[in-house]
Amino acid sequence: MFVPGDPARTGRVAFWRPDGSAPPLTDTATAGHLAVVVPGDEGVEAVRVPAALLPVHAALPVLTRARADGAGHRAARFWGAAAVQALHLVARGLLLPGLSPADHDAWRIGPLDAEDIEAVRRLAAAMPPEAHAVPLDGTGPPRLPDPERLLRAFLDAVADTLPRSPAAHLVTGGPAFAVPEPHRLPGLRPWAADIAAGHDAGVRLSLRIEVHGLTDAASGTSDGTSDGMSDGADVSFRAVLQMHGVHDTALVADAADVWSGASETDFGSAARMDALLVLRRAARAWAPLAPLLSAAVPDAVDLAEEEVAELLGDAGRVLAGAGVDVHWPKELIRELTTRAEVGPADDEPGSGRAGFAQGPSFLSADALLAFDWWFALGEGRLTREELDRLAEANRPLVRLRDQWVLVDPRELARARARQDHKITPVDALGAALTGSVEVDGSRIEVRPTGWLATLRDRLADPEEQEPVEQPAALAATLRDYQRRGLNWLARMTSLGLGCCLADDMGLGKTITLIALHLHRRTDPASAGPTLVVCPTSLMGNWQREIERFAPGTPVRRFHGGRRSLDDLADGEVVLTTYGTMRLDAARLAEVPWGMVVTDEAQHVKNPYSSTARQLRSIGARARVALTGTPVENNLSELWAILDWTTPGLLGGLGTFRRRYADAVEGGQDPAAAERLARLVRPFLLRRRKSDPGIAPELPPKTETDHAVSLTAEQTALYEAVVREALEEISGADSMARRGLIVKLLTGLKQICNHPAQYLKEERPVVAGRSGKLELLDELLDTVLTEQAGVLVFTQYVRMARLLERHLTARGVPSQFLHGGTPVAEREAMVRRFQDGEVPVFLLSLKAAGTGLNLTRAEHVVHYDRWWNPAVEAQATDRAYRIGQTRPVQVHRIVAEGTVEDRIAELLVRKRKLADAVLGAGESAFTELTDTELADLVELRGGLR
Repeated sequence: MFVPGDPARTGRVAFWRPDGSAPPLTDTATAGHLAVVVPGDEGVEAVRVPAALLPVHAALPVLTRARADGAGHRAARFWGAAAVQALHLVARGLLLPGLSPADHDAWRIGPLDAEDIEAVRRLAAAMPPEAHAVPLDGTGPPRLPDPERLLRAFLDAVADTLPRSPAAHLVTGGPAFAVPEPHRLPGLRPWAADIAAGHDAGVRLSLRIEVHGLTDAASGTSDGTSDGMSDGADVSFRAVLQMHGVHDTALVADAADVWSGASETDFGSAARMDALLVLRRAARAWAPLAPLLSAAVPDAVDLAEEEVAELLGDAGRVLAGAGVDVHWPKELIRELTTRAEVGPADDEPGSGRAGFAQGPSFLSADALLAFDWWFALGEGRLTREELDRLAEANRPLVRLRDQWVLVDPRELARARARQDHKITPVDALGAALTGSVEVDGSRIEVRPTGWLATLRDRLADPEEQEPVEQPAALAATLRDYQRRGLNWLARMTSLGLGCCLADDMGLGKTITLIALHLHRRTDPASAGPTLVVCPTSLMGNWQREIERFAPGTPVRRFHGGRRSLDDLADGEVVLTTYGTMRLDAARLAEVPWGMVVTDEAQHVKNPYSSTARQLRSIGARARVALTGTPVENNLSELWAILDWTTPGLLGGLGTFRRRYADAVEGGQDPAAAERLARLVRPFLLRRRKSDPGIAPELPPKTETDHAVSLTAEQTALYEAVVREALEEISGADSMARRGLIVKLLTGLKQICNHPAQYLKEERPVVAGRSGKLELLDELLDTVLTEQAGVLVFTQYVRMARLLERHLTARGVPSQFLHGGTPVAEREAMVRRFQDGEVPVFLLSLKAAGTGLNLTRAEHVVHYDRWWNPAVEAQATDRAYRIGQTRPVQVHRIVAEGTVEDRIAELLVRKRKLADAVLGAGESAFTELTDTELADLVELRGGLR
């Protein structure tokens, strides 16, 4: 529960256990005792319980996690919801400076509007008894704090805590309102009363705008036509001051009636003084209200046209921030609606399907499309002439089609300027798919026309398109989902659009691309050699698959010292590696490629890398990316892939992060997520083995987590490393600290694997020193008895060498593939394993996690956990892929009670976020506080 303090930021959040036991302490918590009310033998009784008291800044992350996890006691979840509410209010800038009851500098939440106040009341009404179970001190029977008052105190405590950052004094000009230490400022009490006026007394102000003389102006100046516009010379404007009750929105009266006593609404004896204080604050925000301060009765003020225009624009927003709303006559105010049509007009020659059939030249980066803007005031669309005349009038009140309307002249000027806005075809395509475009910071609805509408329809409804026949030269029968993939690829590339085939590993992306190459070879408009850029380990697989499924198709490797591009045939396939492509991009760019394909396209997920930059320099009629993991760490990687396949589709990286990625990754804007999905969906085909109808012939897959205990040697090493590292980390600066944390986490994972790995022993005794190794031996005994094959993945070459030595000593045949294994030897290793010559295949996760076809394996062992579940899944797919006919068992070995155990829990909870929340590896944990880091690495149970 929350224990208030003075000033508010000195309040504490108390954590106590209903059973009366002492809660754990962290280095930011202090021990204490609370008198709390709990159920007793007869009714309730007050008891003292031990508590952990946390300052507000330390309690906020704990409380927000309690709410997000949905676990724990209802009181903790309630204060978690209160913390989120407080953060939202502070993020909106609802902060008021003032003084606490003891004259200390203090921030508070405010000003709150009626909706905010109602939200606070609803939350307070949901407060469980335990959340305010500390009895108030005082005479008489003990009383519990009022829920709403206690909740408001907590909101103020958060508001008083968060603005006090290291740079705050640069804004405040001194320590007051900037530093956590309390400052008494009794001389500012009148100023504080001025700031708090209205918010404490329950008074709010508003301005009711009245317009006089409309009838006379209409009869004297209207030209009688339906689109006539009057200058409104005889019209006058008046702002009438109104008073409202803060806690009861139904209480409203003109200030003149309150002053005269004619109002039936009783605002209280201090209402006039509080209203004047609020009015003084409003007059500082907008000078035209100043005459009301000197008036005997602050009833109303006459407004000039330019002042009306200000109120329609920025001044209205400034006054709202000061707690004064502006109410306009409903019959006059009209919202300026802006929409846009983009593309050729529907009746233009060649605008429809016939024009669309001319080819994909419309996506030329040099072309520009003009928007046809659609502006309306209310329900009626404005003609271009009307918009021009309204903008030129530069008046807030105009007569349009025999009606008076109020509109901000600056909005009209901006709308008029937008008429000349043009857009590239790729940007227009993005607008057509999402249904909106961002112009000058505003999101505007867009409707495509002509061939752009046709293109949008074709992309949005692929099932309506004529299916592509399987190429006669393909020596295989495509599965149904592979045939649908071929249809999709053929349609996208024929339109001049790039795309990403993001099927799960093992679903046959390679054969689908071979079929696409054969299909494009039959059309002179798309024929040409195909360049495949892939990791070194996959070149042999690509060559074998082409020779098997497209016999007679010329294929060459552009790799090694004798690589050549001489005498390329139109239908030839050229295979190269990312490294060779980076070195020879200039030579490759000279070839008129019909298609460029990137396999394992996540290799270019960093758009600033040399590999990605060189790849972009190679032109082609079509670009296709293949990857099982289009997003490993964040949405910027998806941008990097799609911006290569279809440049400009997602805008620049900075714009993409601002419009989509930040909001989607933070879960803050579902609308942004939906817009991104609409934009990306036509260009990315994502299918999983688990999808209905995709791979029904695949056998079942069983995944098991095996928790093992540390040996005594591992335990001693683990605890010593944690103790020494945390002491060193606590005294390090930020840069050194990050490196020390990565070093600590890596060392602990190595200890969990085997002490000899961490100690870097040259000729170690391997057996009997690791719980993981003992379990692996047991698993291998079973596997070898079944005469099955097993893949053992580890991220550490040194650990794999230890396993290789251990298995050799046991007489178990094994082989080890790592990053330094030559291509020819890799292919020989794959053949030996697939032929059953070697039952145990040790693999480096980074070198062998993709591209290999190892379907003889019935078991996959992850000896140590990778930080990214998507990478582990790719490794598992070496065995669980098309061609596998036997059930596959996946074994993940985790050292119980260690950092591995906690990471495994995180991976289970977070797997749904782009399949890879923790893909950044150890660096994802370098920003943890010392307390959070200690909690992560602490050894808990699981010991022998």
